[in-house]
Amino acid sequence: MSGPQSSNGRREVLYVIACGSPLARHVGRLVDLAQQDSWDVCVITTPDGAKFVDQPALARQTGHPVRTHYKQPSDPDLLPPADAMIVCPATVNTVNKWAAGITDTLALGLLVEGQGLGLPIVAVPFTNAAMAAHPAFRAGLARLDEWGITVVFGDHVFPLHAPGTGERRMQAFPWDVGLTALRARLCPLV
Repeated sequence: MSGPQSSNGRREVLYVIACGSPLARHVGRLVDLAQQDSWDVCVITTPDGAKFVDQPALARQTGHPVRTHYKQPSDPDLLPPADAMIVCPATVNTVNKWAAGITDTLALGLLVEGQGLGLPIVAVPFTNAAMAAHPAFRAGLARLDEWGITVVFGDHVFPLHAPGTGERRMQAFPWDVGLTALRARLCPLV
């Protein structure tokens, strides 16, 4: 597949947003797949997501620093502006805050702003069955979907697991589902 290019010929920029889940340890797999599609990838983490990722390795892989916190207004932007975003893994906490419009982290601020700019955004939640059953989470997913966010979630994507068992199943996580959904959104007739 030839990669996405903007009208000025530069590679389009994909923000991969990783939330606070042990699955985030493996977000480099998503970065690699996106780079194979010719995206210029930048990784942003929530503060809890930063606990799981290897920031220096991701910075080497992407050529961009991994961002977690808001910058000072006088500081230069270290990342190019996003053309699209994938939130993977998206946690219950991030989904609930995002659906409520809360921007208390850089990741949430970028998602709310990106949504307002009309950027294509894909959310790929990863959680256990007990947390997924909470009404606020289900309502948040429905709200994001209603607002035009592509939500990739459910047993057809990755079966929910019992609390405390997710780490045993992470190797089987389908990292390509977010990119597949983004491709379908960008080229719906292909």
